[in-house]
Amino acid sequence: MPKRKPARAKKSLRNLPAVETVLQWLGETGLARPVVTAVVRRRLAALRKEKVVPRLDGILAGMRSAVDALRRARIQPVINGTGILVHTNLGRSPFGPAVVETLRNVAANYNNLEFDLTTGERGGRASYLEQSLALLCGAQAATVTNNCAAALVLILRHFTSGERKEVIISRGELIQIGGGFRIPEILEASGARLREVGTTNKTSTGDYARAVGKQTALILKVHRSNFFMGGFVESPSTEEIAALAKKKNVPFVEDLGSGAVVDTDKLADIGHEPTPAEVLRRGVSLVCFSGDKLLGGPQAGIIAGKAKRVAALKKEPFFRALRCDKLILSALETTVDLYLKGEAEKAVPALAMLRASATDLHVRAELIKLALEAMPMKTRIVEGRSQVGGGTLPQSAISSVALEMLPLDIPVPEFAARLRAGSPPVIGYVAAGRFQVDLRTVFPGQDEPLFRAIYKVFGL
Repeated sequence: MPKRKPARAKKSLRNLPAVETVLQWLGETGLARPVVTAVVRRRLAALRKEKVVPRLDGILAGMRSAVDALRRARIQPVINGTGILVHTNLGRSPFGPAVVETLRNVAANYNNLEFDLTTGERGGRASYLEQSLALLCGAQAATVTNNCAAALVLILRHFTSGERKEVIISRGELIQIGGGFRIPEILEASGARLREVGTTNKTSTGDYARAVGKQTALILKVHRSNFFMGGFVESPSTEEIAALAKKKNVPFVEDLGSGAVVDTDKLADIGHEPTPAEVLRRGVSLVCFSGDKLLGGPQAGIIAGKAKRVAALKKEPFFRALRCDKLILSALETTVDLYLKGEAEKAVPALAMLRASATDLHVRAELIKLALEAMPMKTRIVEGRSQVGGGTLPQSAISSVALEMLPLDIPVPEFAARLRAGSPPVIGYVAAGRFQVDLRTVFPGQDEPLFRAIYKVFGL
């Protein structure tokens, strides 16, 4: 009879060194033993199904590769050399020292999350933060959910919970946000019925007026923060829609997304991003925006506007499922405090990066280039073009300074991969066949770790 290949595979596997030895060898990764054990077992199970088993060194290399890939998936600090300030894939806005200190103190101790220190009884969650946010946004009241999409869903669920189910929105604002989430899908998930008006490029006040009827629950405007339209386009102003909503006695909600609360055009040579205070003054009933974009805080969805509307949202049973924990609330409190004290432009990293001068960046670039002179590669300082990112100001680019590197003996893609595999990982980009690191998004304190990470790529 012919030999069975699966049986031969199993016999080969039985000749492997003891699993304990393999685990000890792989344990150098620093991962918990059960995690490594699970990877090894999955790898062995997959090999048992193969008709031909690799050599021992191939098996061990496959295990090491699988464990390394899992190790790299752990959340860890990286050096962001992409030039994108609010990088969604890299955790959006980083925290400044004041927020980090707050988190350290709150996380390490008990706290008064829902305890009234005046009465000694149970207190309300986030009352200080809500009052501070209302001041910052120029609103009657404010509250917080765990992200902006959640804030929008809460608003929609509340206003469409009765007989009125229709949400009027321009076809030009049915956008897709990060991660493949689409505004129409978010609307439908909340139980609302879409009432699209206008066309992709042109929507008028009359389109909104004709759509308002007995089934209208609210009018929704979504800020086009992650794309722009040019050419033959038209859309009514916020004031025009607000006047119509007031006349028809219909709530008017605007999703700003980006969360800028200062004049962005005064921080850098970029466009102006509308602030919550601006749109509320224009007649919007409620506005929602993200906490971890241009605001520079933690992931959160902030809702601000009429006190009656905000109070009603907080009474929704669904609100409890969307509330933030002690760490998010305390980080957001400190971030908002920095704005109210007038310290945000220096103490919030996203804003500080926007304000950084090209001269300062060039001085840092010269020092790093000098430290890399002995490396077997060509290095030069070039002009960079940073972006705000996070679905904000897509037309705006900020003049910056970048280090351009061309290794002599290492292909550029492999050079980039080795830097990503380092500690800390360095994330840059390839342009014109060369690896570049934009220094606007590299903290000054990371300059030395950056060139040392490059040393390690060359085995130094």
